[in-house]
Amino acid sequence: MGGGKETPRQKMIGMMYLVLTALLAMNVSKQILHGYVAVNESIEKAKENMHENNERVFKAFEDMAANTAAAKPYLEKAILAQKEIIETYKYIGLVKTKVIAHTEKKDEKTADTMHLEFMEKTGQIDNYDAPSGFLIGSEAASPKTGEFTANELKTKLKGLYDKLIGIVDGMQKDTKIKLPQDDYDALKKKLKSIEPDETPFMEGNVKFGWEAKNFYHLPEAAVVTTLNKMQADLKNVEADILQVFSGASGKLAIKFDAIKARVVAPSSYIQAGQPYEADIFLAASSSKLASGDMEIIIGVDSAAAAGGSKGSLVPIVSGEGKYSVGTGGQGEQTYKGVIKYKNPDGTFKFYPFGGTYMVAAPALAVSAEQMKVFYVGVPNPILVSAAGVSPTDLQVTASGGGARLTPKGGGKFEGVFTTPGECTISASAKGKPQGTSKFKVKPLPKPELKLAGVFSPQTLTKAQLSSLGGLGAGANGFEFQANFIVQSYEVAGKRKGKASQAEGTGNNLAGEALDIVRNADKGSKVFIDAKVKGPDGKTNQVTCAFKVM
Repeated sequence: MGGGKETPRQKMIGMMYLVLTALLAMNVSKQILHGYVAVNESIEKAKENMHENNERVFKAFEDMAANTAAAKPYLEKAILAQKEIIETYKYIGLVKTKVIAHTEKKDEKTADTMHLEFMEKTGQIDNYDAPSGFLIGSEAASPKTGEFTANELKTKLKGLYDKLIGIVDGMQKDTKIKLPQDDYDALKKKLKSIEPDETPFMEGNVKFGWEAKNFYHLPEAAVVTTLNKMQADLKNVEADILQVFSGASGKLAIKFDAIKARVVAPSSYIQAGQPYEADIFLAASSSKLASGDMEIIIGVDSAAAAGGSKGSLVPIVSGEGKYSVGTGGQGEQTYKGVIKYKNPDGTFKFYPFGGTYMVAAPALAVSAEQMKVFYVGVPNPILVSAAGVSPTDLQVTASGGGARLTPKGGGKFEGVFTTPGECTISASAKGKPQGTSKFKVKPLPKPELKLAGVFSPQTLTKAQLSSLGGLGAGANGFEFQANFIVQSYEVAGKRKGKASQAEGTGNNLAGEALDIVRNADKGSKVFIDAKVKGPDGKTNQVTCAFKVM
């Protein structure tokens, strides 16, 4: 079939070769398209798995933030990023639906995925023109603009990338929610996966952009697979953001609701010549804290410690400072210092503390085991001792405050008081007075309402409200066991822009009141007024107002 004159038979054989070559090409093309469909199905399953995993991580993050104040701002940023990702994810889904509906000439309600069998029957499996025309138009070098075009998709992806970068960069400027440098760098690199690469490519003298690189002259199977891959990339980015933000909230924050310097001593009233000993530590401190993480410095304040002034260092054992100093002269002794705590990012925080103790000659010693005062209406643990006297030989009485003492053995008593004021504890042994000690008797602290595990919350999320079923009450930070009972309540809030109000009895939210709380408008405030009865028999009017997030 070179350059000579061909016979009719030679012409027929040549034509057959051409037809056979074309058929082989078509078969390869269809096999490739079958492969696209298989890959697409795999991506669809991967998206479902990633979605379920992201939901589990978010729920764990949400639970941590409910109990850890420092994690809440990280969760808020994660929710903001998630919202932007979900909006773009849904938009890509709409583009995919419209491409399938346009190519397969079917209703958009049923055009939610590729159906290989239908495509083969209608001959659309190798349709290169319809998807390209819908997304780009007739000129690949000049893509059309408008709703649900490849050009608009590029703009949406670029906008999402810019917003997410803005969130992450903004966090680095806030010391309260700053990410560790390695996590920050890795996350910014990951975000690059969703930024459209607008580097053009040349074909002859024609310049083609992002739209043509991704969608020009490709069959429906390839276009839909590409769109699904973009959605999968968004799910991956969402997973990384949740992981990094939740991890950072644990790395850069102390997981306590309140941090205070505490000084606990076996006794503040001791005999001359005996050593004074005390444990100095951060409340809810971790046993992993060591000298490299924390210093307890006696004799300086926060400003002096931050300026490098040196004092006496207290040895640290299992996260607690073990303070010991000799005693000589009698009278009140005082001391002060500061706890220098090192954050994982290398910065320091300073927590001042101070204490007093009395050095006296041997005499009666009476101390409240848990507090420096007694409280009305609750059992108050009391320890009474006298130097050189066995606890079994002590006769202890109390006067004032409506006191009633119940012996518990070993010098321990339980005191119940009915009237605020002053109480005097007296003791004698075998008819000989051992001394007296006076204590203040105070009313119970005013109770607060507790919702979703938080006292008087300023904000609650929709997710927290969806599982809220009742009201709790208690004295926030009060160290005694005190039973507060919610007797009745009134709820007021906005639903769908309309003000609503309801009331109920007991501590369980029900009916209209429960509906107001769970379905309150985002951004609105919900007010709850409740009558709470304390263990002292008094009823308090308690109010709580929170913003719905």
